Amino acid sequence: MILEDLPAELAPRVHGAARELAARGVTEGSRIAVDAREQGHVLAWLLGADLLGAATLVVEPRWTARERDAVLSDARPAVVVSGEPGTGAPVAARGDESTAFYLPTTSGSSGRPKVLVRSRASWLRSFEALGPLPGPVLIPGPLSSSLFLFGALHALWCGAEPTRTVRGAATVHLVPALLAGLLDELDRTPGPHALRTVVCGGAHLGDELRARLARTLPGAELIEYYGSAEHSLIAVRRGHGGPGDAGLRAVPGVELDVRDGVLWVRSPLAFDGYLQDGELCAAEVPSSVGDRVDLAPDGTLTVHGRDSAMISSGGRLVSAEEVEAVLRAVPGVDDVLVTGTPHARLGALVTAVVESGRAPAPGVLREAARAALEPGKRPRRWLRTTALPRTASGKPARALVAEQLAAGTFPAEPW
Repeated sequence: MILEDLPAELAPRVHGAARELAARGVTEGSRIAVDAREQGHVLAWLLGADLLGAATLVVEPRWTARERDAVLSDARPAVVVSGEPGTGAPVAARGDESTAFYLPTTSGSSGRPKVLVRSRASWLRSFEALGPLPGPVLIPGPLSSSLFLFGALHALWCGAEPTRTVRGAATVHLVPALLAGLLDELDRTPGPHALRTVVCGGAHLGDELRARLARTLPGAELIEYYGSAEHSLIAVRRGHGGPGDAGLRAVPGVELDVRDGVLWVRSPLAFDGYLQDGELCAAEVPSSVGDRVDLAPDGTLTVHGRDSAMISSGGRLVSAEEVEAVLRAVPGVDDVLVTGTPHARLGALVTAVVESGRAPAPGVLREAARAALEPGKRPRRWLRTTALPRTASGKPARALVAEQLAAGTFPAEPW
């Protein structure tokens, strides 16, 4: 089992889910899909399947019909379940640490989701790399996101309870955009809270947001991690940037290699491979998701962004994530996405799409870009929208925005 002990209130539903799945023909080595919204329902079905030695795919409700069909075609689940499972008597656990237990999908922020296979061992080692954290643990997003599912299962591994209540949580798992929203809420409604640990992944955490966290939650520990659906945790950074903060460094046992500026990873936390039409295509070892990085002699890792987030404009490559980090650092910016829009002469125009919300005047953002970015990296097109579309983890849906901008269907106006 992925968890040696189950919480008393969850255990009967996990065993009940296992019995329901077994009655529907699920056995060791099977795959299931869970199409449920409630966190407790998802956990019960997933852990019930894990008891049987079966692997689970959690359906993302925002997939298009085409994406859903493609994912299910690759995963080939024996059954698709939904709703709340019943309760049942204990079921004997099957399988070992090499047993596949989870079928994450790539986030969809850079293209069509792919179905991956993760073993129990890869996530158990990821739990150990993050270490024990205090509970209750706030999980502010859907478990169809592997980032939030990891947080929920890590909480149970720690013997803590997942929660959806901000004020009662001691730990929170989130992405930078959600961290900004959490700090907004704490600033608007000051009062007692229990937050002692903030675990942030999924995207680069800029210096301004890091400093704001230190001001709003001065006693909280910040744990920032860099990883991917394929590799789980790759590197971890602990601290707000002051004394004792050693920067982003590889998780013990994870080997990093940089080839022509692109990161390759050899890791015991990595996935087993991709599923295509129900068949496992073994992962390449070492493997890469195309992230561009710098690895300093002292082991400090700087991540510049994925190849798919590089914009070819006027004969040079511009990292969208570098430009985003500069603009997100401007006080009052909720979030911004940078992408390329087609241009006959330059190939693509560097385009900034800003969530209007509390965003400052356009001139403030342009001045920040002039102060921090070389001319070729500065946005030449500025747009604003009421809300950026997002993946399940809360990250802006980069591929969707780029596709709709190219088609002229994205709901934004010039700024």
